[in-house]
Amino acid sequence: MAELALARPPRKSQLIEGLRARLDEVVPSLQLIAEGVLGADSNIDFVGVEPTGRAVLILVGEDGDDLELIGRAIAQRAWVEPRIRDWVQLAPNLGLRPGAGTRAVLLCASFGDQTKAAAAALGSEAVSLVRYHYLQNRGNPEILIEPIARAAPHAPTPRRADSSATAPFRTGLSHEDLGLTAEEYVEFE
Repeated sequence: MAELALARPPRKSQLIEGLRARLDEVVPSLQLIAEGVLGADSNIDFVGVEPTGRAVLILVGEDGDDLELIGRAIAQRAWVEPRIRDWVQLAPNLGLRPGAGTRAVLLCASFGDQTKAAAAALGSEAVSLVRYHYLQNRGNPEILIEPIARAAPHAPTPRRADSSATAPFRTGLSHEDLGLTAEEYVEFE
């Protein structure tokens, strides 16, 4: 039987060292290209590239830093975006693609409701939240990674006054609302 116990996270430098080995769990197929990059007035803990050529900034926060961390993510994305073309000129083999975008991944022990709301407002293409848990497993330190899934915001579909009479769908949508081509429409019949 394993003896797992929650433990206090170590100093940030040790935490970053432990997380480095787990980055593939955070962003699958990530190619790590830099660590500790001085960005917009603070360090970006990890810089990587996804297979699509999109830059990924990974920021590590300690318990209670989550709201500050989302602010840093916005600032760092704004700082990195215009520099990607220069980075590609300096090192074309990095795999970065100008125009592919920049995503920030925030790792923190916990995220409050305000941080989750801010991340949802920015969208998953801009910011992802990942919780880490620092454990002792039979006396050995271990870090568990837990991506935070965000439910897609639900917006009610506005009803038209005449939609029930003209629309064949229960939602009130018409064929025009769906924007399907004739070939796509045939697939549903």
